Amino acid sequence: MKENLYEYLAGNDYPGRGICIGKEPGGGKAMIAYFIMGRSANSRNRVFDPIPGGIRTRAADPSKMTDPHLIIYNPVLTCGEFTIVTNGDQTDTIRDVMVKNGFPGYCFEAALKTRTFEDDRPNWTPRISGLVDMSTGAYKLNILKSDEGDEKSVQRFTFDYPEPLPGEGHFISTYRCNGTPIPSFAGEPLRVILNEKDPNEYAGKLWEALNEDNKVSLFVRAIELKTGSYEDVIINKYKTVEG
Repeated sequence: MKENLYEYLAGNDYPGRGICIGKEPGGGKAMIAYFIMGRSANSRNRVFDPIPGGIRTRAADPSKMTDPHLIIYNPVLTCGEFTIVTNGDQTDTIRDVMVKNGFPGYCFEAALKTRTFEDDRPNWTPRISGLVDMSTGAYKLNILKSDEGDEKSVQRFTFDYPEPLPGEGHFISTYRCNGTPIPSFAGEPLRVILNEKDPNEYAGKLWEALNEDNKVSLFVRAIELKTGSYEDVIINKYKTVEG
């Protein structure tokens, strides 16, 4: 059964950071969405900033940044015929291993075996990652998480979608919902309906669905599979203050 992602997000005030990958209904475009949310002032003090081939996070107001650890990184990078999207600096780890080995897709799993969940006791926030083949639309999702909050036990799950169907995608997030500590995402990625062909419309609907208090930034990439060309959309809640 496919979920309505907008309804799912609207009913969850804190999924944390989330990745959705799939194909639009015509099958000609792969669609990638990534968003970040925040509960603390430090986590909310961020924007997505375009860089060649992707985006980085940066402080909206550098004077108010108290700790860049775990919140400043490159969420999206383009590497050969692949787009990498993650919720942390493992984006760079995946890119570096792929470049070293000539871009094969299996490097995704190999790179992530060198990483573990975030060191933010007591949440032990999962690392979530995605990889998209920009010529076929095939994709993978991965989550590195603790075993129900036990810092001594890491769990690694990779989900492979080599022949994705038009009009659907898969969504994974760092958390199931709000809480203290915040419970990690559990189970397989959600199978979701993907009706939008236009990245601006898709981004607008996702942004509207996210909790108004906690949402921070959203990124959408639409990839033309015939050419590998793409269009990116960025929405930031907060304005940049030059420090």
